[in-house]
Order: sequence, then C-alpha cells, then structure tokens
Amino acid sequence: MTDSMLPPVIQQMMRPEFYPHPVPPIEYHAPPSTNLEPEEFYPSPDAPVQLIQTHVSYVLLTGNYAYKLKKPVDFGFLDYSTIEKRKHFCEEELRLNQRAAAELYLEVLPITKTKAGSTLDYQLGGDGEVVDYAVKMQQFPQETLLTELFDRGELTEDLLQKLARVIAEFHLHTYTDDRIRSFGEVAQVREAFDQNFEQTEYYIGGPQTQQQFDDTQAYCDRFFAEKQKLFVDRMQNNWIRECHGDLHLRNICYWNGKLLLFDCIEFNEPFRFVDVMFDIAYIVMDLDARHRPDLSTVFLNAYIEQTGDWEGLQVLPIYVSRQTYVRAKVTSFLLDDPGVPAAEKQKAFDTAASYYRMAWDYAQPRQGRLFLMCGLSGSGKSTTARQLAKQTGAIHIRSDAVRKHLAGIPLHQRGGDEWYTPEWNQKTYDRLLNLGLQLASQGYTVVLDAKYDRQLWRTAVIEAAKTHSLPLQILHCDAPLEVLRDRLQQRTGDIADATVDLLAKQSLEPFSPAEQLYVRPIDTTQDIHSQLEKLAV
Repeated sequence: MTDSMLPPVIQQMMRPEFYPHPVPPIEYHAPPSTNLEPEEFYPSPDAPVQLIQTHVSYVLLTGNYAYKLKKPVDFGFLDYSTIEKRKHFCEEELRLNQRAAAELYLEVLPITKTKAGSTLDYQLGGDGEVVDYAVKMQQFPQETLLTELFDRGELTEDLLQKLARVIAEFHLHTYTDDRIRSFGEVAQVREAFDQNFEQTEYYIGGPQTQQQFDDTQAYCDRFFAEKQKLFVDRMQNNWIRECHGDLHLRNICYWNGKLLLFDCIEFNEPFRFVDVMFDIAYIVMDLDARHRPDLSTVFLNAYIEQTGDWEGLQVLPIYVSRQTYVRAKVTSFLLDDPGVPAAEKQKAFDTAASYYRMAWDYAQPRQGRLFLMCGLSGSGKSTTARQLAKQTGAIHIRSDAVRKHLAGIPLHQRGGDEWYTPEWNQKTYDRLLNLGLQLASQGYTVVLDAKYDRQLWRTAVIEAAKTHSLPLQILHCDAPLEVLRDRLQQRTGDIADATVDLLAKQSLEPFSPAEQLYVRPIDTTQDIHSQLEKLAV
C-alpha cells in the first residue's frame, strides 16, 4: 500500500513533526520473512517513522515509542468498526497487557482534529474533535524477541526456565470467576476445533492428506467425548482464567533483563478466557516446530513444577494439537491469495504441510512408561532425572516440589520438620505414584524423582506398573560418600531441603530379588548422558 492510499491520519503520523517528542534517526531491521505473521507488511526502512500493518491495525515506530491504531474493520470475531469500539479495545489492550508488560504499555491517547489553519490536520491529544485512539507503547528492539534469540542460539535452558516461572506467576494471579470458568465447558472449547476442520477441508490433497485430516479430527472427537470429566475438573479447580490467548515466542521479548509477555488478545473474550494449558501450548508447539523438543521439555517441566498443575498435562495435548492446526490453517490461507508470489506460495505450502504433519503426529497414540529415581540425598538423582527427561521428553516430578505444593508453602521456602513426618512422607509418595500412573496412562513418559529408599515405596510402584501394563525402570544413582557431602554443601538456589547433617541419618534398604529385575545403576561421578543412552529407553 502506497502512502497516498493510507488514511489521512496515518499519512500525517508518518511525519516526524506530528509527534510531541523527537523522532531520532533509527536503524530498523525487519525480521526475516520466515518470522513474519502472514498478515504483516514491512515497508522499506528509509522513512523516519516506520509503519507496520496487519489486517487489523497500524503500528507506527518512532524510535523511542510506538503507536498502535486499530483499523475500522469487522470480522465477526473482531469488531473495531466504530470509534467507540476502538476506544474500548484500546483501553482493554492497555489494561490487559499491563499485567505482564507494564513497561511497554504506557497509555491510550486520543487523536484529534486540529483547528483550521494548522499545518497539521491531526494531533495527539488536544481539545479538538476526537477522530480515533492510539495505544502508546515503549518501543523495544526487534532483536529482543524470543524468536530472534532462538535464531541466534541465545534462547537457553536457563532463560526458558525463567520464562516458565514468569508465565506461572502470571497465570496464578490472573483473574477468574464463574463466567470465565464457563468458557471451559466442552461445547465452548470444541467450537473452535470444529471451525478449524470446516475451514481446512479445502486443503485436503494439498498441504495435508485425507488421512491426516481424518485422524486428527477423529482424535479431537474422541478426546472431547471420552474426557469430559477432565474439562469439568479444570473449571472446578480454577484453571480457566483470563489468560494471554496468543502466547507464542514472537509475543515475548527479553528486554532490559526482563521477560515481557505482550500483545495479548483483547478483542475476543473466548480467545483469552481459556485453560492455562491453552496458553503454554503455544510455546510447546513453537519449540517442537523448531525441532527442539528438549527445550520444550525443559520449559514444560519448569512451568508445571512452579504451578503444581501436573493434572493439567492431561488436557495439554489437545491444546498443542489445536495451536499447531491453527498455524497450519492460517498458513494455508496464503495459498489462495493472488497477491502472493509463486515462490512464497511454495514456502507457505511446505510450512503448512509441516504443521499439518505435526498436528497429526500429536494425535497418534503413545505408550506411557515410568522411571523411578532412587538414591540418597546428593547422589545426583535430580541431575540425572533432568537429563533423562530431555532425552526422552519425559515429565519430571520431584518429591520436593510435590511435598511443598501439598503443604501449601512456596517452593523455595525451607520446609520445617513438621512436613517430614512419616505421615507426610507417605502422603508425598502416594501423590507421586498417583501422578505417575495418571500421566503414564495418558501416554506420557514420567520420571518420579525421590529417594525411594524404602522397599515399600518401590514395591508400590512396581505393582502399580504391572497392573497398568506400564514399562518401568529403576535408576539407582550413587556416588562416594565424600562426593555426596560436597554436593550438599555446595547446593544453592534449589528447592530441596536436604542438608549434610541429614545424610548421616539416611540409608537405602537393599533391593529385593524382585526389584533387581528393574534396577539400572548410574554412577553419577561419570558422564550421565552416555550412561542413559545405554539404557533401553
């Protein structure tokens, strides 16, 4: 779109003198085309004020600040058709995004018509006639987006664990009430799934196959038919909340040492009144699509440990499938756009096909299995368990986290002696086993991480695995006593409460002949990765 085709107010907002603050010369670098949303357009970077357009908004970049205006459009699910609605949704955008990106979202400003004789017809603020509204935002560098960090190899495990904690904190404090919870009903949830399948039948024989379509749709139908109680439980346990609604890696930046979640859904309540698992499914899908399931596993385990919402993993697969299928659908739409060049259409075809394959793959049944960690404090159980989880895509459940969630105390608060009585030990191990069976029965690989120093706790897992026909291995981690002492003395920043003085009181009951069938020794003074590779995992 040329400048002359833009609305007059946008034409004037592209002039530096429009703004009440300096517009410095800036170096603006558009992201690579592979990172663009299908609807976004980036002009040449030689203008002093940069304009980004989507199908629903204009964003003007002025160097230090960005201004976002909503286009007067009505797509049914999104209605900005009147100035009153645009004002309302600008205010909603500010309110909602200040929850997790207050540093970026500053204020809503009216755009007014100036008095006759002015060199400009419009201005920010002023006492003239209000013709529109803009959200004023702090501009941040494109290279701080998590997609950009990933491309540079800077999206580390540590940063993803930090992100998991930030999102967990956000979710635990987002609002909910009876009305919001009602959006978790099966009929409400599956409506969007049904629409996705209706809108993509046309692409059968193109980027997706008939089998992929049929199998993915059948999987969703079975899930909603067979797991209705799960959705009821999610509502009753307050996991349907006013979430972000569009929490993919391109809507998160790491700027000035903080992770900021921005551009949440303000225009449609059903899109953000969702299960917290809907929100994190975007990130799981994004990392899987980038062929880094190990990073996806690191993020997911860190998030679940923070919230204690291990049960939520039972509904996560349907939401990961949904986010993947939506990405496939939106990319497919480019194939029908006559303005898209043939080379770009071929890229879109290949990208859509990869997402349809991913959605189909998520729909395939999986054999769940259990790993049971065993060893004294400091023996390297959790280090080994984390490595095992990354190699197998497993859910890693630590007894330290389970105990503290049961007790209702913060993870990094030291637990008192009252939480380590025989009764509390039994309660913790019972919870570990129940979670392990629940998730492994859903097809997850699960690592139960605790001392498991008593035969009765190990035997309970063995018998349950037999009953549920779940493969089981016991990984016995060990190291010399002086190594255990050194590790415990040097431990900092972890949620485990064990100290060196407790080590003398610990002992491991010998494995019975029946247990020995499942035991695999791990010498944690040696390379763990290579030892795990040798296991039949």
